[in-house]
Order: sequence, then structure tokens, then C-alpha cells
Amino acid sequence: MSSYSDESKLSRRAFGGAVGAGAAAAAVGLSAAGADAAEPAERRFRAAPRPSGKRPNILFILGDDLGWADLSSYGAPHIKTPHLDRLARQGVRFTDAYSGSPTCSPTRFSLYTGRLPGRTKGGLAEPITDKSVGLEPTHPTLASLLRNAGYATALIGKWHCGHLPDYAPTKSGWDEFFGNFGGGLEYYSKLGLFADYDLFEGDAEYKDLRYYTRILTERAGEYIRRDHGGRPWLLNLNFTTPHSPWIADGDEEEGAEIARKIRAGRKDALLHLDGGSVEKYAEMVEDLDRSVGEVLGALKESGQERDTLVVFASDNGGDRFAYHWPLSGGKGSLQEGGIRVPTIVRWPARLGGGQVSHEPVFTPDWTATLLEIGGARPNPAYELDGTSLAPYLLKGEELAERELFWRVRGERALRCGEWKYYRGKGGKDQLFNLAADQREQADRAAGEPKLLAELKAAWERTNAGLLPYPAA
Repeated sequence: MSSYSDESKLSRRAFGGAVGAGAAAAAVGLSAAGADAAEPAERRFRAAPRPSGKRPNILFILGDDLGWADLSSYGAPHIKTPHLDRLARQGVRFTDAYSGSPTCSPTRFSLYTGRLPGRTKGGLAEPITDKSVGLEPTHPTLASLLRNAGYATALIGKWHCGHLPDYAPTKSGWDEFFGNFGGGLEYYSKLGLFADYDLFEGDAEYKDLRYYTRILTERAGEYIRRDHGGRPWLLNLNFTTPHSPWIADGDEEEGAEIARKIRAGRKDALLHLDGGSVEKYAEMVEDLDRSVGEVLGALKESGQERDTLVVFASDNGGDRFAYHWPLSGGKGSLQEGGIRVPTIVRWPARLGGGQVSHEPVFTPDWTATLLEIGGARPNPAYELDGTSLAPYLLKGEELAERELFWRVRGERALRCGEWKYYRGKGGKDQLFNLAADQREQADRAAGEPKLLAELKAAWERTNAGLLPYPAA
């Protein structure tokens, strides 16, 4: 699905060789899917820069409800994302990366804790829509563990893991917070689901009625340019773009109408069921791309680009205007379109550019990876569900085949290698070979009963260790 020709389409072993020691890279072969004998070797592989002794800054950028193929580098025919495409050319683009859940707050729980959403009470909400649950401040997080290891920490943008007074980023390891607590808001008025104003600095309201994406972009640039006293930093930059309501910068009148409906008690106003379009959605995604470009520009201007590890991803699959082709399903579903997300990683000091990885990875893996790279020790009382990708990315070690697990009310899924076990709301157990059938249309359950039984049993074993859902 790539829109540029100089990417390496690498197998498990080939990817490691390309980003590890440069001297070994030329000896590693391409996967059959990406082999091209006419392509010069130097375009297939780039030697990794020499290792840096510094722990990196970490910039983790989340889009909100961004579909797997919404970037031009992932195949979108009608959306132009030059800044994110450039980021991919400078680093690693993952084709088989997944979110921890098909909805907002459970994925954020899985990123912040490195654990499956079902490990925590707050993670059972799909997503959080009231103020009674959240991420318990006693639970170790990516931020608290990195802060203990010497990092400055900040979260800018959407939190969606609980509300004041009991839950907040500053109660869970982030030194600073600027953003919104809820799942969505009207981009100008900052009114959220409860008709409350939802833009805060720390635990105090911050008044700014400009378009929200502009505000977050400015704040992120300010944080990056700041003197952090020689400490490395973690910045979680969580945009709400392109989450509904579908209004772009300049659509003040549409925003005012949505705000009026929120004040009138319309609980569905933020869903924007009577608005939006493919064209408006594309405008929002392109605005997100420009905003990411501005933030990356601040990073470069500050002289920190080489020693900053950047991860860009989405919190789940896209909503109704998103482009998922060829995947089925979307936000809220455990079909591929609901959980497979665009994911790009760049670290100039350690990773070669122009790489593509087809390894299945998911949100909790990034928590484990960043903790290892940042020199932070996980709390043994809270075992991580993710696998650190650091040996794979930095040393070329083969990533062992493992099981990626998901569940939501009424659906279940597990991926192991190229196979996916899936049960939808109809209750039928299905089996798909994703290498041959990304669209999940050819059910192989009848022809592979033993494999189906093994994957189903693996799902059941993991599920047995999770909290049960409360009665609906």
C-alpha cells in the first residue's frame, strides 16, 4: 500500500538486519512479497547510524479515530499527508500494528499501563462515559515509571482515563497536563459530553476558544523548546483529530450549532450524526498532518531531533468517514478495521530510515519498549502484557511469535502469526488467514478445526485472568 518506492518491505529477520549493525544489512534478504531484483541494494537497506549513549526523549503522538489507511503512505487515494509520510521515510512504518482496543479509553489504559484493558476496572468501560471510574493513581504507568528513572513527563491533549477530582494525568505520573479529560469535545467551545467546559491546565480550567488542534500544537511546540534541565522527557501528545464532531479550522458556525445542542441536553450532539462528509474528514486528517509537521519542526529547530524517539499511532480504527480498505469493520469492532492502526516510529540516532515491518504488534508493546529504552523498571506486582520491541528494533533479534489478545462486550479476537481467531456478536467462531485474506471474508474454521480449537483455548486462558464485565 506504500505510496513511495524506496521503502524496504522486510521479513522478520530482514527488518532486524536493516536496523541493526549496518555491516550485516547487505547480507539479509527481502521477503518474497517485497523482493525486487532490479532495485539497487542501497535502496533496499540503509545502515543504521552508530548507537547513541544518550537515553532518548520520547514523543508519543496519538491521532483519535484515525483509520488504518487514512494516510497517503498507507494507501489513502484522497488524503495527502506529506509530513507523516516523511516521518515514515525517515523511520519504520508498521503494516500490522494494532491498538489495544477498538475504542478510545481502553486503548489509552493499555498504553499507559502496558497491560490489557481488562486488567483494571477503568479499562472495562468501552469507552468511559461517566465520572465514576478511571485509572487508579496507585497503578504504575509509563509516565510514573519513566519519571522515577529521571524523565520529565507531560501529557498534552486528550486524557480520557477518568475525571477530576479522583483521576488525572498529574495523579498518575505526568508532571504536567494540558488538555481535555473526556472522550470528545466541540473544537471551539470546548464543551464535552456532560455540557461541561473541558480544557484544563493541571486541574484548573484554561480559557481558549480557538480551534482545539491549533492550541494543542502550540503547546506541544512550547514544551519541546523548553529547557528541561538536561533531563530526557516524555511527551504524550494526544490529538482529538479526526474524532467527531467533524468540523475543521474555520467552521465556527457549525461548531456553535453543535455547542447549542450540547447545552440543550442533546447527548448525541458530539457524535455529529447529521453532519460531516468524506471531504470534511479528509480536511481534518490533512490538518492533523500539518500539525504533526509543526511539532516535528519544533523538534528539529530545537536540535533534539536526532535523540528523540517519535511514535505516531491511532487509538483505534476509524469512524464512519475513515478509509480502511481493504480491511473490514471500523471503530468499536474487533475486525481488522477496528483495531489495525497506522503506526510509525523514528529515532535517527538508532534506527535507519525507509523501513517497513510486517510484524504484528499492539499498544502494550510500546509501553514495554519505551520503558526498556528509557531505562525504567516495570513494577513486578503489575506484570506487563506487552513485549519490548527494543531487541527487535535495535539489535535485529527475531521477534518471537506470540498471541495478541482482544475482547469487547460481544466480540473476541486473538492473533497468532498470520492466523486470527474471531467471534463476532453473532456468536460464531471464525478463523482467518490474514496473510491471504486481510479482509476477513474466507472463514477457514471448517478446514482447520484443530488450529481453531488451539486459538480459542488460548483466548480463553487469557480471558480467565481478566476482570469480568459488570452487569450491563
